[in-house]
Amino acid sequence: MKKLLFNFFCLGLLFGCQETISVDLPTEEPRLILDAIIRVNDPTQVVSAIDVKASLSSSFFEENVPANLTEIRLTNNSSQNLVVLTQEEEDSGVYSGLWSTNELINGDITLTAVYNNEIYTAETSYVPSTPILNVAQGDKTLFEGNETEIVITFEDRKGSDDFYLFDLDFSQFLVSEDTFYKDQAFTFSYFYDNNLSAGREINITLLGVNESFYNYMNLLILQSSGGDQGPFQTPSTTARGNFINTSNNANFALGYFAICQTYSGSIVIE
Repeated sequence: MKKLLFNFFCLGLLFGCQETISVDLPTEEPRLILDAIIRVNDPTQVVSAIDVKASLSSSFFEENVPANLTEIRLTNNSSQNLVVLTQEEEDSGVYSGLWSTNELINGDITLTAVYNNEIYTAETSYVPSTPILNVAQGDKTLFEGNETEIVITFEDRKGSDDFYLFDLDFSQFLVSEDTFYKDQAFTFSYFYDNNLSAGREINITLLGVNESFYNYMNLLILQSSGGDQGPFQTPSTTARGNFINTSNNANFALGYFAICQTYSGSIVIE
């Protein structure tokens, strides 16, 4: 009888706790986000395509919305030559243009964006990369047993301290520094936790980055661990990139401006 009464008591607790609870999530005013990672696939080409994505941060569980900038331009600080980016599709938040590759990869480059009468700037310079020597499918697994192993080999650039960012497709990224493989070829495994079907192609890109961008991406990757949207969504905590608001320092923009040489490789899952 005592056991029966105890069971009824538990059922009463279960059905008596169905009241809706409101949880106040942290909110703040929308902040400008500038995704300005410019990838240079071939530094010998005459002109390079430039794309910058502008959006506004949102509250939890909401998607970022495109931002309409008053102006956005890149300037070579040495030659003072510049390119003005335009939004070809209205309200897309994507600003594009073509610029001399020589201007883009030589010297310091400043990006200037104007939004709501405030001026945002960031400065960077071109960082070379190194080719991917081989991409192969492995047969090892980790915890669940259904992970897909991809084995990547590349050779570190010689005579310099180097930092790299791997774009591993599916909004997955990995950073690496050459402390333990300086001037040598290096092979590592990356495990995709989703069960990739045979015939699925994976595209992998290796970007050369500086130490500041390496640290920034490392922080964003840690913040986005376990998510499926990648590190370029609104982070759970504010991670400052290299943009400065020259009109109002407290109202800084999120995002990063970098110019990176890239090398790519691909593999089809067996």
